[in-house]
Parts: sequence; structure tokens; C-alpha cells
Amino acid sequence: MTTILDVQNLRKTYAGGFEALKNINLQIEEGEILALLGPNGAGKTTLISAICGITTPSAGSISVAGHDIVTDFRAARKAIGLVPQEIALEPFEKVINTVRFSRGLFGKGRRDDFVENLLRRLSLWDKRDNRIRELSGGMKRRVLIAKALAHEPRVLFLDEPTAGVDVELRKDMWDIVADLKKEGVTIILTTHYIEEAEAIADRVGVISKGEILLVQEKAKLMEQMGKKELEVQLAAPISDVPESLRSHALRVGEDGHSLIYTYDTTRERTGITKLLNDVAAEGLSLRDVMTRQSSLEDIFVSLLKEDAA
Repeated sequence: MTTILDVQNLRKTYAGGFEALKNINLQIEEGEILALLGPNGAGKTTLISAICGITTPSAGSISVAGHDIVTDFRAARKAIGLVPQEIALEPFEKVINTVRFSRGLFGKGRRDDFVENLLRRLSLWDKRDNRIRELSGGMKRRVLIAKALAHEPRVLFLDEPTAGVDVELRKDMWDIVADLKKEGVTIILTTHYIEEAEAIADRVGVISKGEILLVQEKAKLMEQMGKKELEVQLAAPISDVPESLRSHALRVGEDGHSLIYTYDTTRERTGITKLLNDVAAEGLSLRDVMTRQSSLEDIFVSLLKEDAA
């Protein structure tokens, strides 16, 4: 695959001495979806702003589609579409003119068929002659996406795109993201909705305190760091783990009707067989047994705890 975004040794230090980005190195392949996760103040928006030319890096280099963002900034910027967190639109302009204007800003010729198709995909065609001020918050968010896609960028940044929007828009947005991926568009999104990253991302990056903690394929990340839980449901409740079972590092479920055992799926021996034999030897009557995989959110929280330690 071809690397479409290359960030090398990127730093951003503000006048007061605060270092928002610390030696960031990141390579993103063409056509992939990368979810960038991190708490508030981690540096997600600063990183996107640096790549998009909104803020000037203190050190390092960035190239987009082979164009340096400093020495060849016009070509680099043409390759990028950005959907920012904040809704900043001209309130008295019509929807269709707003999108056409964004297309023209990047030197793209007028294509009414393209704009119509884009607005239809975003359920905005019926609102094309409405002024921005007449739209709901969700509709304004759709206009931001249309503006970002108007000049047919090869890389699309979505900075907290579903923050504060309704479930319907969120679903529509991820359908659009899936379609764009099929068309070869590279997508980098920041989100607090970890279930969305888990559902659509190819790779996951975690950033904390201005540093990239890891970038890993989602499936491999969950395979390497995910844990599984075995829940042994009991016919009768217990108040504590019996003495004979304490070597298994069990915990009692909230209602007392289950024993929960955490194990590593990558180990040759999980210890499950011995556990179940010991439970039976203890005389506990089983009602059911089930397993569940750790979620991406569990892994994310675990990484942040390690970083804070």
C-alpha cells in the first residue's frame, strides 16, 4: 500500500512553554480508516490542525499525498478535507452556494451533478435553497461534511464528527464513511464514541499527553491486549470466593450468583478446565457458563492508566 500521510518527529510548543505534541511519528496508508482515540487535551485536535495547516509545527515534517505542508502547502491542502468540531458557517448563505463556494476555493470547476449527488447522499438536497440559519444543528453538521468533500479530497479528517448529533445522523455518517473508503478516500477520525471506532476503523491510534502511545491494527490490538472473561453462573448465591478456589483469582459477580474468571486468550493454557473441575469439587451447582471479549474501550482505558502510572 502507498503511504498518503507521513508525519515525522512532529512537535508543537506554545509560547508559554506548553508542549502540545511531543515527537509524533505517524504513517497512514491510502484508503484506510484510522481512529485516533484520546482524552480531552491529549493533542488530537492539535495534531489535525498541524497536518491541515491551521497551526504551525515547532519542529518535524508532514507530507500529504507526497506534498510537504510547508514548502508545497497549496497542493497538500487540496488533498485534505476537514470536518471540524465547531460549526462555523455563514448563517445567511444558502446550503448549495456554501458547498459550491468551498469547491471553488480549491480551484475545482463547477459540477452541478457532483454537488447534487453529494447533497443527496447527505440528505441535504431538499434543503439546498435554505439558508444555514434555518437548519437544525444536525443539518448544519451535514453541511460541514459536504463542504469538506466538495473539492474531492483524498484524505478526510473528521474531528469529533458525531459529538452532540442524533443517532440517525451518526448512522448516516458512518454509512457515508464506508462508501468513501470504497472509493479510496483515506479517513482519520477522532472520537469519544469508542464503539464507532471499534465498528469501522482499520487501525486504532491512542494519543495521550501529546504522545502517540500506539498505532495498531484493530483486530491485532484486541488479540494482543484483549482479555476474555468466563462467567460461571451459579444456581445459588455466594457471598465470597470459597477458599479452595482462591488460587484462580476469581471475583464474585454483583448479585452473588456468578464467579468471574479473567484469562489471556494467547496463552497455551487458559486454566478453564481446572477451574471448572475445582468448582464442581467444591459442590457448587452451575446454572450456565458464558464468555465475553474485552472491548476496545477496556483496552483504551487500560492504556491510559498505564500512561498515568
